Amino acid sequence: MAFSPNKRVNDSYRRCRSLQLRHDPTYFAATACLPAERRPALYALYGYVRGADEIADDTRLNGQRLEALDAWQDALEQGIDRGYSLHPVIAALVDAGPRYGMPLELLPEYMESMRADCDDQVRMRSQAQLDRYMAGTATVGPVAAPLLDAPETAVALLRLLGVAFQLTNFIRDVPLDWQMGRVYLPGLSEDDLARRTASDALRDHVAQQVARARQLFADSEALAQLLPSAVRPGIKVARAVYLRVLDRVEENGYDVVTRSNRLRPWEAVQASSWALVS
Repeated sequence: MAFSPNKRVNDSYRRCRSLQLRHDPTYFAATACLPAERRPALYALYGYVRGADEIADDTRLNGQRLEALDAWQDALEQGIDRGYSLHPVIAALVDAGPRYGMPLELLPEYMESMRADCDDQVRMRSQAQLDRYMAGTATVGPVAAPLLDAPETAVALLRLLGVAFQLTNFIRDVPLDWQMGRVYLPGLSEDDLARRTASDALRDHVAQQVARARQLFADSEALAQLLPSAVRPGIKVARAVYLRVLDRVEENGYDVVTRSNRLRPWEAVQASSWALVS
């Protein structure tokens, strides 16, 4: 992946690519559908946000997670100011950001959502609180907009699609988040989660969030037509896989505590294939 004459920077791109492949095969498959010259920059962006996410999740840091997130953010900002970074992950984004005119100044919004995850117990008490959190994580879409040659009219839809992805993740990962001391979906009974009981009330709350996620996907459906044909397949693949997750939740009767709603690898491949031929 010869993207820079600097070996250290190329090594950073490779590291970011490995992170995406290992931790998010859906986005890796979507990235693979994009033009080859754009992929390294998306790997770099993923590497940065993944690093922040891992800091927020690292309970071994105890009360130092906020300080570690500050240091992570500072490392990017200092690298941009200097024009280079020695960090094995951040070096790639410092190189890619100016190269493509990526609005990296939006990433502090993402970092604020990561800081919200540093409480010992994360509870989203209202839809508005959840929406603020998801708006922060969804800044990744606008940051990636120059890599997709997205016109200004598409940027808001990229953010909307990012919210749809995030909400689908929260629906799918209710048990995992509970184990980490987090309840993202407002209204879920903690007694139900503790007892692993898919009560009628819990199913109703999940059904409402599934309907909301589907509406977000519908509202952002016009995005693909606003993008150049070369980058549309990646968007289609990601949408198709996440919509299949929502299908699974519905098939399981909105039971997100006793039934697995994760797709098997072959199911994700199947959904991707259908998206590319449709």
